[in-house]
Order: sequence, then structure tokens, then C-alpha cells
Amino acid sequence: MSTVTIAAPVVAGTASTDDRVDNRIPYASFAVAYLLGHGAAAISSGADPLVALPGWLPMTLLAAGIVAGSVAATVAATRAQRGAGRAELLSGKLLGIAWVTGFTGLFFVITGLATTLDMPELHTILWPSGSAFVVGLIYLAEGAARRNVLHYALGSWLAVVSTAALFLSTPGPYWILALAGGGAYVLAAVLESRRLAGH
Repeated sequence: MSTVTIAAPVVAGTASTDDRVDNRIPYASFAVAYLLGHGAAAISSGADPLVALPGWLPMTLLAAGIVAGSVAATVAATRAQRGAGRAELLSGKLLGIAWVTGFTGLFFVITGLATTLDMPELHTILWPSGSAFVVGLIYLAEGAARRNVLHYALGSWLAVVSTAALFLSTPGPYWILALAGGGAYVLAAVLESRRLAGH
């Protein structure tokens, strides 16, 4: 008597996006943005700056890295959605909208506080920390939705570190964001290679 083994049917769109999303380039881009952008702000701000830099340079370095990382993340997520089922497509769209909602809310919080308290200088410190906080929370949601523990852990780290940095006076928060935030992105890029190799 022979035994016949029947393989389970493969249903299109049921593979987890966790298996398909490659975050190495986005992580590396955000690492560069944090290390150079926040690093430049750290060395050039405070009562006794280490180096005199033009005020526009740190923000330009940060913005360039963030734009590159955002484009790379969008491309990676779009590629991962190919062949995805309706539930995963909806999840991806909702996560995409969360970025707009999160940063719109952050804009209102920071602008409202700065206006109500008549403290325009709040923009300087709340935008960097607040942005990393929003990114961290969205990474938490993405990590949970995609069952990606690395993404979830990175989001947890960014959310906690960026808000804890507010206890420090300038340039302390910039150092924390550059080293702890940028360093976390570097580590995540390395671990992402291992995660993908394991699939």
C-alpha cells in the first residue's frame, strides 16, 4: 500500500507582507538622516556649540534623508502589496493614511502649544522629538499588522527614546535622536538582512 502526500493548496495573497517587505534601504536612509541631521543640530546648537553651522544645514540634511527613506519605504511597501489579498491591501492603505493623520495631529499639537503658551521656541525641540514619536507609534502599528517583530521593536524604541529626550536641555535631545535614534536604525538595517535571510 502506498501513501500519497497532498500538499496544502497555495492561495494567492495569503503570504504575509512580513515576508516581502525589505526595509534595509529605508532603515539605512533614516539612519543617515538621524545621524547627519540631528547630529549637525547637536554640534551646532545650545549655549556653547561645538561648531558654527548655518541654521538651515541640519534641517536640510535631516529632510534629505527622510525624503529618501520615505520614498524607499513607499516603494518597498508597494512591492510587498503585489498579489496581496483584499484584507492586506486595506491594511496597507490604512497604515498609509495613518502617516498623514499622525503628522497632521502633531502639527496641531505643536502649533497649538506654541501659540497658546506664546513660546515659538517650542517648535525647535518638539518637531524633532514629536516626529520620532509619531514614527515610532506608526512603526508599532505596522509591525503588529505585518507581524514584523523587528519593526515593532524599532517603533517601541523610537517612541520611548524620543519622548525621554525631552527631559534634556538643548542640545541633549538632538544627541539622543542622533545617537540612540540613528544607531537604532543602523542596527535595524543589519538585523533586517538577517530577518530576510531567515525567510
